[in-house]
Amino acid sequence: MTSHDRRLGFRVPLEMFMNEYVQDRAHRALTVNISETGIYLNKVITPLSRNTRVVGLEFELPGTGEVVWARGEICYDALDDYFHGQGVRFTGIPKLHARLLRDYCIEKRRAQLGELLDRIRRSRYH
Repeated sequence: MTSHDRRLGFRVPLEMFMNEYVQDRAHRALTVNISETGIYLNKVITPLSRNTRVVGLEFELPGTGEVVWARGEICYDALDDYFHGQGVRFTGIPKLHARLLRDYCIEKRRAQLGELLDRIRRSRYH
């Protein structure tokens, strides 16, 4: 695993707004990718003053109509001129939501693989 690939599960690209709760305060964030084990998100840079690396997460998986609630631990921080990126490992998630997330990731991976195979087939015949 490279230093940029800390998560155990294969990541699926996903851009959507979500809420991250730090010490019971909601912060708006934008997801970058997700897997069964974690999520990477970006937030607008604010003064960083957290006493814990534990956060609450609230997001709706596209196409499911279900709001997923999870607890996570911030495992990775990245700052640039505009955003604060965070890698968050899920540490607590209801079984129903974990199953939804797993099914979502599997479906997205299948779709990505199907698109890749189609491109390979088309390139062989052209």
